[in-house]
Amino acid sequence: MNKVMLVATYLICINLISFIVFFIDKEKAKRDKWRVKEKTMHTLSFIGGVFGSIAAMKLFHHKTKKRGFVIITIAALLFNIYVYYEVYNYIIIL
Repeated sequence: MNKVMLVATYLICINLISFIVFFIDKEKAKRDKWRVKEKTMHTLSFIGGVFGSIAAMKLFHHKTKKRGFVIITIAALLFNIYVYYEVYNYIIIL
């Protein structure tokens, strides 16, 4: 598998995982049950799953009113854009 396919596969998987974790947390919140730690959700965003996180936040209206959570998600988005750019340049050069 070439590098581009490897990176694309990783990004698809991590975003899908992030989306599912947000969905699970929202469902647990509705039932007043055990919740996923915010730290876990932020970690998923920072390691590449930010687009899945944002999609779930918008689709499920989850954590959108928590200003601190939204700010950290925006920081994760900016960080991911920078990392994607650097990875893209690294792959193109090699």
